[in-house]
Amino acid sequence: MNRLQRELLRLYAPQADARQDLDLDASGLVDAQGRVRAMVLELARPADWAALSAVWGGVQTDLALPAPAIAINGSDGCQLWFSLQEPVSIPQAGAFLDALRRSYLGDIAPVRVAMLPALDVTSARPPLHARPVPALQADSGLWSAFVASDLVPMFADEPWLDVPPNPDGQAQLLAPLKSIQPAEFELALPRLRPAAVPAAPELASNAAAQAAGSLDPKRFLLDVMNNDSLDLALRIEAAKALLPHFDAASQGRLT
Repeated sequence: MNRLQRELLRLYAPQADARQDLDLDASGLVDAQGRVRAMVLELARPADWAALSAVWGGVQTDLALPAPAIAINGSDGCQLWFSLQEPVSIPQAGAFLDALRRSYLGDIAPVRVAMLPALDVTSARPPLHARPVPALQADSGLWSAFVASDLVPMFADEPWLDVPPNPDGQAQLLAPLKSIQPAEFELALPRLRPAAVPAAPELASNAAAQAAGSLDPKRFLLDVMNNDSLDLALRIEAAKALLPHFDAASQGRLT
C-alpha cells in the first residue's frame, strides 16, 4: 500500500480502522449499514471555484470545521471532500451538505450542485457516491485529482489533468487534513440552519440547546423529515430511519 492509499483510507474509508485491502471505489465509501465518512459537495457546469470557495472558507471560519480536500472531477466540476471521524447515515450526510448548499450556494441553480452520497428512493439500487479521486475518466481519458486551494483557479476552464497525478503529491495534499469530530458535526447543522433552513416554530426553542450540547439523533431525523425545504429523498430516508421508534399505541409519537 502506498502513501496515497493510506491517506485515502484514513480520511474516507467507512471505518477509520478499515482493512488495508479495501477498495475505495464509489461503493466502498458506504458501509454495510449505509453509513459514510466521506461527504462530497460538487459544483459543475462550469467549475466555478469562486463560488465553491465560499463553502471551503465558510466551513472553516463560520463553523470552525477542518478544511475539506479540494478536487477537480476530471470533466466539468470542482469538489469538496469532507471527512468525518465517525460514520453517519446518508440522510444525516445529505442534510449537512444541503444546509451548506443553501447557506453558501443559494444563488446557484440546484441542478449544478451534486451532494454525495445520495439515495435513489425509487429503486433498490445501492447508494450513489462520488467517483474516487484521483482516477482516470474512462469516457474522456482525463484524470480527476486533488489540488491545492491556490491552484484551483487554473482549472476553471479545464477541471482535469491530461496525465495521471503524482501519487506522492496527492498524498502530500491530503496529509495535513483532519476529520470532523462527532461533536463538531453535531453542532454544525444547527449553526447553519438559521441561514440555510428556517426552523419551524416548534423547533426554534431547541436551537440553543442543540448548539450548546449534543444533538439527539431521533430529534435530528425528525427535523429532517418535517422540513419541507429539504430534498424529498432525504425526508423519505429520515422517515424510514425513524419507523422503529414510533409506537402505534402512542398515536405516532416518538418513544
